[in-house]
Amino acid sequence: MAAVYCDFLAQEEQSTTNMLGAILKQLIMGVGIPEDIREAFQKAKKLFGGCSLPLISVVENLKRTIITSYARVFICLDALDESPPKQRQELLESLREIVRFSPNARLFLTGRPSIYDEIVRCFSKVVRIPVCPTHADIQGYLEKRLDRETDPDAMDDGLRADIIRIILEKIPEMRQEYRKSSRCKSEICMVH
Repeated sequence: MAAVYCDFLAQEEQSTTNMLGAILKQLIMGVGIPEDIREAFQKAKKLFGGCSLPLISVVENLKRTIITSYARVFICLDALDESPPKQRQELLESLREIVRFSPNARLFLTGRPSIYDEIVRCFSKVVRIPVCPTHADIQGYLEKRLDRETDPDAMDDGLRADIIRIILEKIPEMRQEYRKSSRCKSEICMVH
């Protein structure tokens, strides 16, 4: 299994090559570095300004060398909607090529519903799973956040209980807003 988180604040560093390179690196850890990948890195280091593999080489190494070394590979991309549209398209097309060549590979993609159409344009077999937190999820999150309060005088048990109660009471209103706006909801897409 290999996973990458798409961070809106790190778009410069998270190019398609870097993200797929991170996946390659995670998967290599399980099988060791094959000689052809070692040689490809040595060649890339000699190129002007280069020390990483070009995208085409990363994709080829993933699909022909690494993924075939495993019975099953799961590649997870979290918050795919946080990547820029142009980069996301290149990433999805690269993943499509990998999955097409590697029947043992599965993708798990998370993001807001607004990118679903992009995903189904690249992949024919997509299972869509909406994600909606429960009251218990939200209460647990609130309790953990409130436990981090660094000023003990800023909060007493009454205030803590009021914060949790009021937010939990507002959930039906918040869910209504979620339904109106695709910007507030996440989904998981499984590609196989």
